[in-house]
Amino acid sequence: MTDTAPTHLVDVDALGPGGEYRTRTRETITDTAGVAAAELSIVPPLYVARTISTQRKTRPLPFARRQAALTATRAIFTDAVLAGLDFEQYVALTSRVAGLPIGVARAGATSVAAAAATAFDSVAAAMPTGTVADWRDERTRTGAAVWTRRGEVFAVHASGNAPGIHGLWLQALALGYRVAVRPSRREPFTGHRLILALRAAGFRDVDIALLPTDYTGADAIIRDADLAMVYGDQDVVDKYATDPRVFTNGPGRTKILVTADRDWRDYLDVIVESIAGLGGTACVNTTAVLYEGDPAPLAHAVAERLSAIAPLPDSDELAVLPTRPIAEAEALAAYLGTKTAGATAVLGADQVVADLGGGRAALRPAVHLLSAPNVEQLNIELAFPCVWIAPWSRTDGLAPLRNSLVLNVITGDEDLLDSLICEPTITNVHSGRHLTQVSNPEMPHDGYLADFLMRNKAVIRD
Repeated sequence: MTDTAPTHLVDVDALGPGGEYRTRTRETITDTAGVAAAELSIVPPLYVARTISTQRKTRPLPFARRQAALTATRAIFTDAVLAGLDFEQYVALTSRVAGLPIGVARAGATSVAAAAATAFDSVAAAMPTGTVADWRDERTRTGAAVWTRRGEVFAVHASGNAPGIHGLWLQALALGYRVAVRPSRREPFTGHRLILALRAAGFRDVDIALLPTDYTGADAIIRDADLAMVYGDQDVVDKYATDPRVFTNGPGRTKILVTADRDWRDYLDVIVESIAGLGGTACVNTTAVLYEGDPAPLAHAVAERLSAIAPLPDSDELAVLPTRPIAEAEALAAYLGTKTAGATAVLGADQVVADLGGGRAALRPAVHLLSAPNVEQLNIELAFPCVWIAPWSRTDGLAPLRNSLVLNVITGDEDLLDSLICEPTITNVHSGRHLTQVSNPEMPHDGYLADFLMRNKAVIRD
């Protein structure tokens, strides 16, 4: 068992153009047992406005310096002592506060460091063929498209689900944006550590800001920046749906479909790990499994595997399940119970809460078997291993599969694959023995972020 989390109250200060800024208004952050773990500085809207104004007036670092700094960030993030914490202390604190198994927190943090080193690879994969990156390229003398930023300041409303979400906005830095991050008040540690590492690697204070703030300040960040990215639930997606300046990351509603020409038993490991990997907390974790046949044996096999996962404290290296304060866990289980009408509880809401003592609970997996592919239930996504298993037939069509961030289609039917890859509401398609959470720098998450940040501008010159 690992227990390296700091015993003192950690200070998480704002990081502005003038360096660290400790405000008078501070918020206490507690762990899942309700114990105070950190104090977070809360900046007012005026500070937000001044920071973003300063960022907008500052020219980006030259390309080579950005590239060198992002490459250097990886080792600093994992090896240096930042804000008084070494890497393992930071991981343990994140695990303790966010309720993530420590192995999941460590893997997520490591992925952020790797994303810094590969940010330019992701940007290169997104760059349109035939476009040039600099107007000075000789091809512009006869006319060419130049890849240019759509703005200067990019704002990020980060979520507290897992550290890994901070890996994406690094691509904006690679492209020359100045970035303002509003961290989650549930887990501000990854954003704080990452920005300190970026600054130590060679970025200027003005290039990246950490702006912890309340809801008024959060609205100001979106309003004052040129472009923004937000994470949240469906309400957040709906709030910004009509704002073309905002890129939304909402519920994943990730699914697996197994057609009749494939034996689901051959793919059971993939199905179970897609559900429970990363603690079941990510938008790329599987929420629903559909089978072209009788889904009952599949549901019971999945439940047998998931029920064997022991509820353990976050700090245990063998922990798989997320934890919450026990009152939150009970409320989550009660909510799930209200959504199960007509479903057969294979692992029901009544067994979700596993009291670990000390005011915290692990969230055991839930498995519900449906008699038909009810779209509303298939799209209920909760931040622990919770899955709906249903039959699917060709007459059901694509409707039960739509609105999926990831769909793994386990099939030999290429016509079906064609239809699903062409379906606009399905963002990513996997096929076969691939976890729904698998990724690499060349695979876009929800399209390439650069698709949103950049545009092609025609340039011709003497």
